Amino acid sequence: MYTKTSKKKKVKKYSLQTVFWTNTWLKLHHLTDCAFCGDVMVNTLRATFTGSRVRRGTGSNGACHCSSALAGHDGSRVFPLLFFFSHPLHKEEALRVCDRAAAFRAQPASPERGRSRATMDVDQEAAGHPESRRVPETEAVEEDVFQEEAASCSVSPLHPETLEFPDTPTLCSPKEMLERRLVLLKGLVETEEVYLRELEALLMPMKVLRASAGTSQPALSCQQVRAVFYQVPEIRDMHQSFYSALKARLAEPPSPGEAAEVNFTGFDLMVGDLFLRMVNQIGLYGGFIGNYEEAVDVVRKCTHADPRFRTLAESMMSGNGANQTRTKYTLEALLYKPLDRVTKTTLMLHDLLKTTPEGHGDYASLQEALRLSRSFLSGVNERSQSKREVMLRHGARRRLMRDGFVVDAGEGERRLHHLFLYTDLLLCTRNKQATRGKQDQYRFCWYLPLAGLKLRWVADQELSPDARLRLHAIRTKMHLLRQQLQQHAVRFFCERGESIKSGGVYGQIESKRVCVKNGSRGLSAAARSRKKVEQMELMLLTHSPVYKLELHSPSGKSHTLLLSSLYELEEWRELIEKLTEDNIETVPPDLLTLTGACVKLRMTQQPPLHSTRAAEDHKSLCGTLSVAVHSACGLQRPASAYVCLEVDGYGFYDKQAKTHSSVQSRNPLWDQELCLQVDGAQDLRVICVGRSDSEDESVLGKASVKLDPTTLSKRCSRRTVHLGQVEVTLSLKYRPHPIEPPSATAPQSPVFCVPIEALAEKEGVLVPHVVRCCVEEVERRGMDEVGLYRVSGDSSDIGGLKNAFNGDLRDAVARMRRADVHVVSGVLKLFFRELPEPLMPTEMFQSLARALDIQDMDLRLVSMLSVLQSCPQPNRHTFLYLLRHLQRVSERQDVNRMSLMNLATVFGPSLLRTPSVVGHGLLGPTMNISQEVAVQVQVVFCYLQCNNLPEARTSLPHDADAEETTRL
Repeated sequence: MYTKTSKKKKVKKYSLQTVFWTNTWLKLHHLTDCAFCGDVMVNTLRATFTGSRVRRGTGSNGACHCSSALAGHDGSRVFPLLFFFSHPLHKEEALRVCDRAAAFRAQPASPERGRSRATMDVDQEAAGHPESRRVPETEAVEEDVFQEEAASCSVSPLHPETLEFPDTPTLCSPKEMLERRLVLLKGLVETEEVYLRELEALLMPMKVLRASAGTSQPALSCQQVRAVFYQVPEIRDMHQSFYSALKARLAEPPSPGEAAEVNFTGFDLMVGDLFLRMVNQIGLYGGFIGNYEEAVDVVRKCTHADPRFRTLAESMMSGNGANQTRTKYTLEALLYKPLDRVTKTTLMLHDLLKTTPEGHGDYASLQEALRLSRSFLSGVNERSQSKREVMLRHGARRRLMRDGFVVDAGEGERRLHHLFLYTDLLLCTRNKQATRGKQDQYRFCWYLPLAGLKLRWVADQELSPDARLRLHAIRTKMHLLRQQLQQHAVRFFCERGESIKSGGVYGQIESKRVCVKNGSRGLSAAARSRKKVEQMELMLLTHSPVYKLELHSPSGKSHTLLLSSLYELEEWRELIEKLTEDNIETVPPDLLTLTGACVKLRMTQQPPLHSTRAAEDHKSLCGTLSVAVHSACGLQRPASAYVCLEVDGYGFYDKQAKTHSSVQSRNPLWDQELCLQVDGAQDLRVICVGRSDSEDESVLGKASVKLDPTTLSKRCSRRTVHLGQVEVTLSLKYRPHPIEPPSATAPQSPVFCVPIEALAEKEGVLVPHVVRCCVEEVERRGMDEVGLYRVSGDSSDIGGLKNAFNGDLRDAVARMRRADVHVVSGVLKLFFRELPEPLMPTEMFQSLARALDIQDMDLRLVSMLSVLQSCPQPNRHTFLYLLRHLQRVSERQDVNRMSLMNLATVFGPSLLRTPSVVGHGLLGPTMNISQEVAVQVQVVFCYLQCNNLPEARTSLPHDADAEETTRL
């Protein structure tokens, strides 16, 4: 007899037969994620419970539905069990029922046993489910997923009870464990591929339904489309990234020296970081699960109400991979797939951890991933309990809508807190990190009811010099630590005579392998470096935010939150204002219970640290990303707008750049190139911000663009990004190179006293920004100024504005908006006067002087335009741009008293000069000062009199073939 002592100190005796059935159950449990789990489980159980032969049939999900073998042998007792395994929607319930059934089968036979309690539990839990239908054993090209599948979706797979399985016996050797681990990983890749095809099938009608929502007879409204497909694209992207990375890891060839260093296969296969990254994003499922009931309700109502939608919802197809067959689904059945998948992820992590040796580099990551996954499932159940227990006065339920890490600037000190947004209140907590294996804790900080809450955000707060020095010190330290991590990997691979990829975050991934190979010394050094990088990122996350979100409650309480991302701030603001508009009455919360449930309710597990993301090097950018922001259209009313760009990755450099503010317009124009130093960047966020008249700034639209280093080239790729109703045209160019240490000061880019060709090339335009900005500002508010361009501005103000343009264009434009208009006009004249080479090249002077001798006015203009056409492009287009502006100024000469001759007198000497040395040869006779000034004025005056001047281009022409459109 075999004896085992339970936790309750009771001795239970099992026969050898019991041990056999227990081991049978263990084998079935290990086959849960196998591609043929349905067939194996059902056939094995059939043989086990009925004593019949194992028969193999083909059902809609690979499980055998043939019930003829159940006739006799007391098959009616196990029929509900077979139905659970044949049904794809009740895997977790099936596991629990089979556990009890196996225990019941292991009991010794007794005439008095009859229908024992275990048997009754099995039948009772299966009660209410429809009988399994017999399916022909011939495969069909199109397989129907039966209607009952969606009808029984009300049984939640996220059961709060922990699955109590008998302990799995430890495999004999690490080699066997790793072989089993490899089988599990390959099976997971197959199931992930199937799941991705199902998600693609689910998303297929989304674009059609969204397009029809704007028609006169929509199948679904815009709000209903959002409800049905809520979080599905994000879940698809998360699993696509996980699937691609895992498949790539499994496809990596073994190292040349691997056989000599390890005596079993797969020891250097590292996948724990991939699972940990995926589990850190598992909060996406929280939003899907919370919205699931509403999505199903919309589908059912619209299916009954609209025949067109019914046809679509009941005939959705998904491909089956290489065999080119297709499976027919209902929309409701596909909506259930994510709920089924999230439980399988936890079970897979459980099995994967058991087949990973404790000394393996993946063990700690898989252990943490399993803890987070279990915590999430428990939180889902807790959240559903919270919804049922807390009912608001108007009938709605208190639900968690969003959570994340923000900086609380209360009491004059910055603290990183975890913010939870519910349907009726905002809760701020402080996260207390627990040691590995234990649960985190949250401490209450404050809460504000949403009813009557007022929001105000302030953009781009200026950091103090001390704060800038502190950030520079943190970034420098992070850069050194990153280099140390990469050196670990380089040193190890050089010893093995192998090559290593450079840049990105590849060093982090490889350092894990280095630690496994080089023992505890390498492990401790790399682990310490990674830990320090995380600490530096946390400090950077706390001290770098510059966007302020002020919250004011009707009760007089106010709190200030700081965020480093304008994109994220807008997401918080939009959701809070949407909830506030519903006039929600807050039910006084039990703060102790609500705070204690934060661990289980949270959707964001950790602060957004890039060092915890194991991004692949070939999928991220490391180098210089140049973004030329050209123009925007689609504004509802004229606004002074600017575009803000944000990138992810390590924070060695500023992760944000902004264009200058445009003049009031429905179609703002910038043509400004912004350069960002990036390391590990994968996403570019584009935000358009505008201000109309005296109103505060507001976000006009936002979107996110995926950055792919394989498609970005040194040549600019022009594309149009849709930010809701606003469209922004920009060009992207990427130049990979090793990252240099961060600099304490921003690089200076002088504008004055620089040749115009060099300046235009550096800015990527044909007309320099200083000329365009000054001209736009003068035309905005100075066209009626008496003596415009003739009256001089304050010399000190002109010098200050000149220095601003030599520093940062955005700050210079902001300063120019407040400056006197004569100061702005003085800066424009100063720019042309300080050019090393005049706008009209000196070699053109004599040609233009001879053209003045032509008596026929038409022939004179033809000759002068011919000379102008021979000038370099930046000179020609800048001159034409200025001429057009001066003609518009003279159109209001009855007010500003500036005629064409007056303007030519002001600008002639600045735009045209004689060569420094003029002889009596080809350049003609020497001129005195008065003659030179007369020629300068007459040349400019003749050009101003021309009514058919060519159009001036401000930006470089683009390649239409390379233009892309991104709708977001």
